[in-house]
Amino acid sequence: MSEGNPEGLRLASDVSLGAGVRLFGFVNLYGCKIGDQTRIGCFVEIQCGARVGARCKISSHTFICEGVIIEDEVFVGHGVMFTNDRRPKAVAENGGIITNDDWQCQPTRVKAGASIGSGSTILSGLVIGENAMVGAGSVVTRDVPAGTTVVGNPARSIEQSNRNYP
Repeated sequence: MSEGNPEGLRLASDVSLGAGVRLFGFVNLYGCKIGDQTRIGCFVEIQCGARVGARCKISSHTFICEGVIIEDEVFVGHGVMFTNDRRPKAVAENGGIITNDDWQCQPTRVKAGASIGSGSTILSGLVIGENAMVGAGSVVTRDVPAGTTVVGNPARSIEQSNRNYP
């Protein structure tokens, strides 16, 4: 089930791991579900309620928060950050610290076969379509249609991006 540094694994008892999952040192998983034959790199955190499909590769230093659903055969590069709240706050209107009752998770779905390049940020409430590709370092602020490649900040399709070049 694991390689690298098994002592560095932090797996809560409520984690569901499929057959043949490979975990590398210093991962933090709790309340999530990981599909068969998926590989999770070093220094990855996957939070409660997140799901990662079968035969995915989640590269090191990636953060997958509550509400993220990654379907089968998705590639996630190094240092990818998912979000689940478009307007995060530390305190409520009454000045008290925000609790789970004070916000609503905005789910994100990454469809089968998609690829997300290293260093990308995926804002909440989006769908990244089947076989779509997100270029490295992109900030995805809206849905990405199936089969589309997007790049930049904010991420735009290659066709739109190329209009700015001679």
